[in-house]
Amino acid sequence: MTNQWKICRTAVGIGAAFLSTSLFATETPAIGEQDWGIAAMYRIASVPFDTDRSDQSVSTFVPMMYFNNEYVFIDGLEGGVHLYETDDEQWQVNALTRLRFVDIPKYFQNANEGDSADFGLQLRYKVDDNWHFDTEVMTDDEYRVHGNLRMSGEFESGDWEVKPSVTLRYKEAEFNSVYYGFSEYTNDRIGAGADINVGVEARYHVVSNLYLLGSTSITRLDDNAYNAPLVEDRYQGELFVGFGFFNDKTKAPKSELSNKRYWRVAHGWATPSNIGEIFGFESEKDEYNNQLTSVFYGHPLTDELFGFPIDIYLTPGLVHHWSSEVQGASTEYVAAIKAYYTFNWPTQWRFGVAEGLSYIDNVTYIEQDEMDRKGYTASHLLNYLDFSFDVNVGDLFNAPELNNMWFGYSLHHRSAIFEKASQFGRIKGGSNYNTVYLQFDF
Repeated sequence: MTNQWKICRTAVGIGAAFLSTSLFATETPAIGEQDWGIAAMYRIASVPFDTDRSDQSVSTFVPMMYFNNEYVFIDGLEGGVHLYETDDEQWQVNALTRLRFVDIPKYFQNANEGDSADFGLQLRYKVDDNWHFDTEVMTDDEYRVHGNLRMSGEFESGDWEVKPSVTLRYKEAEFNSVYYGFSEYTNDRIGAGADINVGVEARYHVVSNLYLLGSTSITRLDDNAYNAPLVEDRYQGELFVGFGFFNDKTKAPKSELSNKRYWRVAHGWATPSNIGEIFGFESEKDEYNNQLTSVFYGHPLTDELFGFPIDIYLTPGLVHHWSSEVQGASTEYVAAIKAYYTFNWPTQWRFGVAEGLSYIDNVTYIEQDEMDRKGYTASHLLNYLDFSFDVNVGDLFNAPELNNMWFGYSLHHRSAIFEKASQFGRIKGGSNYNTVYLQFDF
């Protein structure tokens, strides 16, 4: 099991929270507009290690999601569950997972299995309307512990939002040895230490739902990390730039949305074909007939984007990959944001597209076979895409009692963004499944 899987606990937390509040609810009141966002970011970071190729920087493409309600949160590189909050909202306890980049040259990242998704607990104290203080205890999947003390601020002026922060991070000796001494390969052991990071994030509102995003930070390594044999630089910098779609800050949030919650049940068949071949109606059948069955929940976020009637959902999902003669059964966890556009011709039809994260506990045959042929180490965590096309069953059969039902096709896709993403193991490839589904609004 790789150290990446913890990031998808976010999807499990979201699913559990929504199950408790929607599946077993006797009534389904309308939902107001939610706090949401989706972004595409490009990250550049310096490599603090001595490299024989003079490769002293590394870059990666990072898709990000944002969502926050009283139960769960997703905030770019981190996400989790709100466990407790005082009545005055001054104290808060959260369970969270956070993606941590391991900045080494690109040509080592696949063999090193990418970056790490740490998990732990956070205690947050709200100092005032602008500042909060976080205390965190975090660990990777091998229980190498580090702790964070962070002071963060949030300031807004016109179209600008700025978030400065200062973080003091304590790392135990095992953590330092693995991530700065690379003891698994060198047997070098170094002591514990505390580094400090100073950073700032900025968001600029361009128009409607469009924003420009950026952040930068610099980290000063502790003496033990800096004196490790492989480390060359005491200071390490990073820069994020990108754009995203968020709530339009010039409009008050809608108190009631027109789109409803949904459940979607799908069954699909693997194909070795790529997306272009599939959409060109040249899809090949998997010779071993590998199949999946999935259940997705749709939580409405908004029913409008740039003034157009586009329904946006947060959609966590659980996917079962069936065993076959070449693979055992496996479970896939998904968290994504999906958009639907509805049109009449002459009945109601919809196009849909989703972007998110997918973690699978055992890599399927269709993926592993491609990775073996290309010489990659497979990644359990990959980018997730879903393309769908469906029709309203009630309209199709002139049966108003079935207006809450949709029947359609979707492409279930996992991939690693063409070697551009270190968090996905710096690989190229993935898997595709042609699926059919029924979707029920409620």
